[in-house]
Amino acid sequence: MTQANILLNVNSIEVIYNHVILVLKGVSFCVPEGGIVALLGGNGAGKTTTLRAVSNLLRGERGEVTKGSIELRGERIEALTPADLVKRGVIQVMEGRHCFGHLTIEENLLTGAYTRTDGKGAVAATLEKVYSYFPRLKTRRTSQAAYTSGGEQQMCAIGRALMANPNMVLLDEPSMGLAPQIVAEVFAIVKDLNQKERVTFLLAEQNTNMALRYADFGYILENGRVVMEGA
Repeated sequence: MTQANILLNVNSIEVIYNHVILVLKGVSFCVPEGGIVALLGGNGAGKTTTLRAVSNLLRGERGEVTKGSIELRGERIEALTPADLVKRGVIQVMEGRHCFGHLTIEENLLTGAYTRTDGKGAVAATLEKVYSYFPRLKTRRTSQAAYTSGGEQQMCAIGRALMANPNMVLLDEPSMGLAPQIVAEVFAIVKDLNQKERVTFLLAEQNTNMALRYADFGYILENGRVVMEGA
């Protein structure tokens, strides 16, 4: 991997919660532009914390990066707000499918375009594109999100991220609680988006077999450290 095509470079980061609990101990990895990289490991290995360190969502949970550096296209991003990162094209899809239950699927999707400044026509075009990847959302677009299935909510969460026109999506446990065939469907869409739209993905996933079938590169985390990596 040449330095030129590295989109995200995480270098020896330490993360501490509540000033005392050391969760990540010198984690390093990089994500190439246009790649799919998987962070693997069991529950409590540090995958979610790693994603939150990148998207700067740690502060809300009394966590902070105390050592190391995180660079996006060579620029240090630890001091940026999550909103700044969204403007730079980095969007996180949280674990557990956080949809607005009282809004319809389409209203949920449109909240993802909130930060865009390129006009209604461009947003409408992106919405159509999202529907072309997730035809099931198109059929359910007027349904309240709370009354849709887990798979539909996961698709909605990913679709909402795409509405912001991201360069990079951080996907946390996309397979959690979903039936195997829905998991396969979600991963196939991720691969498709990666190939056709050149969206870069960093995904945290316990379902190792599934993740490695679709990712180009994987890192295994154990107790807050990277213990193995490879293509």
